Amino acid sequence: MTDSTFVDTNILAYAFDTSEPAKRQVCKELVEGAFRGAHVCAVSNQVLAELYVVLTQKIAKPLDRARAGTIVRGFADSQAWTKLNYDSATVSRAMTTAAGAPNHFWDLLIAETMKEGGLRRIFTENVRDFRGMPWIEAVNPLVDRSSVPTGRKRKAIARVDGVPDPSP
Repeated sequence: MTDSTFVDTNILAYAFDTSEPAKRQVCKELVEGAFRGAHVCAVSNQVLAELYVVLTQKIAKPLDRARAGTIVRGFADSQAWTKLNYDSATVSRAMTTAAGAPNHFWDLLIAETMKEGGLRRIFTENVRDFRGMPWIEAVNPLVDRSSVPTGRKRKAIARVDGVPDPSP
């Protein structure tokens, strides 16, 4: 699964955040490209749960719970997105790493989940949160647009309709 790129919560949230139009455009293109199959992306259950909270509570114009739920279920149910999960052993490894690292625990849990899933690359706005993790290549697609593939790798297997268009 090494050709897959993990996508952090902040990138997914910007795709639906109308208060950040420049960031929204970049992230919306990335998300829609993954739904079309232009590139292979992955999320974890942790990121899906965080996305629901961010969309309903943290963005400038929070979405209602039903709409946020539809969006999160769209990712969860899509065959175009790889879903990674973690177990108690993953949590234990993240806690062990946390004992000797300055990183935030939730970022360490993402990193350990990625390692288990065979992923090395993450799209995130918070590149610095993944410093000191030699198995992670953190890329900010808001800064490095060339990092996001634009070509179609396979026929679309899921419509972007699975996740409602973020446009108002």
